Amino acid sequence: MIVQLRPLRNDDSAQVLAWRNSPEVAAHMYTDHAISQAEHDRWLEVAQSAEDRAYWIILYDHAPVGLANIVRIDLTARRCEWAYYLGSADTRGKGIGAATEYIVLDHVFGARGLNKLWCEVFVENEAVWKIHESFGFQREAHLRQHVHKRGRYVDVYGLGLLAADWARARPNVQARLQARGYDVAELKIVLD
Repeated sequence: MIVQLRPLRNDDSAQVLAWRNSPEVAAHMYTDHAISQAEHDRWLEVAQSAEDRAYWIILYDHAPVGLANIVRIDLTARRCEWAYYLGSADTRGKGIGAATEYIVLDHVFGARGLNKLWCEVFVENEAVWKIHESFGFQREAHLRQHVHKRGRYVDVYGLGLLAADWARARPNVQARLQARGYDVAELKIVLD
């Protein structure tokens, strides 16, 4: 079992659009509408060219299974935001999300040397905010009726992780991943 991230490419466009519009992924995104090809093309151009973000395809045993990103990279404040999703239900429950989280956290706090990572998760998406908390994230905000989704208002948790939090949590996370059969030395960002 190998999980790696590689940079998003133009030839990923059709797959990523399909994931973004799939009910499994769209249920956890802030938007409700079907994303058009034109809207997706604009998003892809920014995703690949803006200096304040990085997007990666999640690879599981070398096959694309999802997308991870960091955005709003602020080198002055030394912080950024992040998100990820797995593209289909059959990839869930294998530790791929946890392995992805490990790779992104090591990148943010190691290679990039940032101090804080932030994310927002629907309160009802308990599985995801619980995995973040198991990595050391702390709830810093409860944003009431923050998003209008599926005809109703939805609450959101804002979760933050500091570099010092990650340094404390990292050994336990590594042990959990190794217990699931992952070689943490293989969990990394690759060029292709």
